[in-house]
Amino acid sequence: MTNMTLAIPDDLMEVIRKHKEIKWSEVARQALTDKANELKLMDQILYRSTLTERDAIEIGKIINKKISQRHKLQ
Repeated sequence: MTNMTLAIPDDLMEVIRKHKEIKWSEVARQALTDKANELKLMDQILYRSTLTERDAIEIGKIINKKISQRHKLQ
């Protein structure tokens, strides 16, 4: 197994030090595993996609406009 070193904010380190009963390396390992699994799934979904970044931006603009209209933000 490979080791990893992380830089974390001081306020987070305070919480970690307070709760020594938690196996923080396991918490981090599980969070990384969950994120990696999400990325693998996204890669599988997008594998044969022909959607371009420009297409995605245009779709996003249309969605934002419709949401704005629905909530009367314009």
